[in-house]
Amino acid sequence: MQEDAFSPLEPLDELPPHSPPEVDVELMLQQLQDPDPYLRMQAARAFCEIEEPRAVKSLLALVRDPCPLVRVGAAYALGRNPDPAEVEVLIEGLRWDWNGYVRKGLVWALGNAKDPRAYPVLLEVLAEDIAAVRLWAASALGQLAQAQVLSSAALHEVAAALCRGLAQDPIAAVRGNCAWSLGILGQQVRQALEDPTVYTTLTRQLLTSASRDPDWGVRDDARLALQKLADPNLVEQLDNLG
Repeated sequence: MQEDAFSPLEPLDELPPHSPPEVDVELMLQQLQDPDPYLRMQAARAFCEIEEPRAVKSLLALVRDPCPLVRVGAAYALGRNPDPAEVEVLIEGLRWDWNGYVRKGLVWALGNAKDPRAYPVLLEVLAEDIAAVRLWAASALGQLAQAQVLSSAALHEVAAALCRGLAQDPIAAVRGNCAWSLGILGQQVRQALEDPTVYTTLTRQLLTSASRDPDWGVRDDARLALQKLADPNLVEQLDNLG
């Protein structure tokens, strides 16, 4: 894999809720299985913006399509149309597909799926993938915590991985996403009140990054994450940072 796959965010990376475009859904469903890769790609991209449960089965098959552009569209379309049946297929895709753009889409879709089965592979991605994919893995882990689907043991693993990412990742945007997710995990860990060590480690790393990270944006992300925790002791320490 090459680090040059880290590029400015593509339009497909952020798909806000909005009214579906005016397209022929029935035609697009047929085109998902068309022999022409251009038509399959066109249909997959249509379902990046349309929620249609009937498309999921065909989109799952396209995760293995020989054309990478089709696979990219299928990954993002599955993110727009989350379904429990797709989680294992998305994970399998990450195991074999080394196209950076496809992997970004697969990770984005796993974050939207909010399924605890995804967290082990997301930890692997955060530790060793290209920067653009690590970026989305960090936020996808936060989405899992936000959905409150992780066990206590999983929360601890995820918190440790995000702390390492915040402390060590060479890309500021990745560190910023780690900080955002740690703010969400911190709320979960604090409410569980099972292991104060994890909460202490998490907040210590956020405080360190809030005061020492070389990138001002990451420092700001770490401060915002700490503020989310609504912990009076942390607010006082943040005030002391100036």
